[in-house]
Parts: sequence; structure tokens; C-alpha cells
Amino acid sequence: MPETRSDRIASGVIYVLLGVVTLIVLYPLYFVAIASFSAPEAVLRGEVWLWPRDITFAGYERLFANRELVRGFLNTLLYTGAGTALNLILTIAAAYPLSRRDFKGRNIFSFMLVFTLFFSGGLIPTYLLIKDLNLLNTFWVMVLPTAVSVWNVLILRTFFQTSIPYELQEASFIDGCSNTRTLLRIVLPLSLPVLAVMVLFYAVGHWNSYFNALIYLSDREQYPMQLFLREILIQGQMQEMVDITDDSLARSLMEAESIKYAAVIVANLPMLMLYPFLQKYFTKGVMIGAVKG
Repeated sequence: MPETRSDRIASGVIYVLLGVVTLIVLYPLYFVAIASFSAPEAVLRGEVWLWPRDITFAGYERLFANRELVRGFLNTLLYTGAGTALNLILTIAAAYPLSRRDFKGRNIFSFMLVFTLFFSGGLIPTYLLIKDLNLLNTFWVMVLPTAVSVWNVLILRTFFQTSIPYELQEASFIDGCSNTRTLLRIVLPLSLPVLAVMVLFYAVGHWNSYFNALIYLSDREQYPMQLFLREILIQGQMQEMVDITDDSLARSLMEAESIKYAAVIVANLPMLMLYPFLQKYFTKGVMIGAVKG
């Protein structure tokens, strides 16, 4: 059908609104980026709006010169990589049996998993359990307590049930495939979109996680970068409430401001780099179950 004048007007209004929303969403990230390259004095005076002022890399130099921040960044990479791999393996291991028609008792196990979505032991019993397991101040305390997301297990189970024909699995069994080989050779290659979504969700969750580290870690050698970034932000807020008269204190505040913006960029950059590689799968994966035919 030919596009009418009212259709063109409506499309123009939609594009304008979407453009405004996009600018509103992207501007905070853009501001942090240009502020990280600007002189802290200009940022504190409110002179940085659209372009960096008095470009300097002092914030990044101080950031990478700080041994604790660099170690925290490496710890976060390690927690995210190992945690995401473990999450994906255990989620597949739980979702695939629950999706099989010939798995007896699968409804009972599904109910037990869903039950944990509504009821949990709470923070104190969880802390006591982790303490009894000798996981405090260890690498595993950042990985094992969040090893499986029940919600993601249910999503993956539903995908296996609705998007992969059971007849295809039966054909593989007739050809002599075992359950493990069917999973590795048939099911997983056909599940790349939803697996990419799982990887992205788990990786972002691990990368942004700081609460578990705040509760279960007291050794600064084990801290992720998010805890150090939190310290920088809190120190900056406390210094802003103090009447600054000393030149050295004012300079320290300016350096902390520069480091703060640089740390935000460094902390978000790996996740921003990950998304383009998963974008083609992510677009398909988020539509899982949206259309039935």
C-alpha cells in the first residue's frame, strides 16, 4: 500500500521521539567519557557539556598506576569468565533433562526449582552456610553462590521444548547417539541464539556484582574492581560535603574526580565490547517464545 501523508507524519514523529530518547539514554555515558579526558577543574566548574575541555589523561594514568585497581580489574575478569562458564554449563545440565519427555519426575524437579524463586533462606542463613563451607575470602565465594539462575534454566528448558523438534532427538538416538552426544552435536548447535543471551546476561551480572564481594570478602587482594570503584565514589561524595580550604585537599578532590570518571569507563568498556560480538544472536534470542507458528 502507498504511504499516505498521515503515515509519513506519524513516522516522522516516531523517529523524532526515538531520537530524543536515544540521546537521553546515551548522554550520561557520553558525558562520563568526555569528563574522563577533561581537566577535573573544568568538570567541577560545570564547563564540560558537549566536548572535553583541556584534554588530559591524568585520570587514566593514576588509575593504572594504582596497584589495587589493576588487581581488582583482573579479579573481575577472572570472576566473570569463570562464573559465566560455570553458569552456562550448569544451566544447560539442568535445562536439558527437564526438557526431555522421557525424564520421569521432571515436574517435581521443576517445582523444586520454581519454589526457590519465591522462598529463600535470607542473607544471614546464607552467610552462615558459606562460612561453614569455608568459602569466605576465597575465589569460589564469588562463583558458587550464583552458579545457577532458576529463571534462566526455565527459559532454556522452554527453548529446548518448543524450538527443537523432539523427532530430531529421536532420530539421533536411532542413529546410535547417546544423550550426551545428542546434546553436544544436535541440541546445542541449534541453540546458539539463546546461549548467547545466557552468556550476555550472566556476564553482565557477574561484571556488575559487588554485593557478594562486600558481604563475603574482607581480603582486599580478592576485591573486584566494583568495590574499589564504590570506595572512590563514596570518598568523592564525602569530600564534596566538606568545606575545602586547603590547596592539597582541593587538588586531591580534583584527582579523585578524574579517577572516578576514568574508572567508570574502564569498568564498562569490556561489556560494551562484548555486545557487538553477540548482537546477531542476541536479537534472535530475546524474541524466543514471542511468536508461535
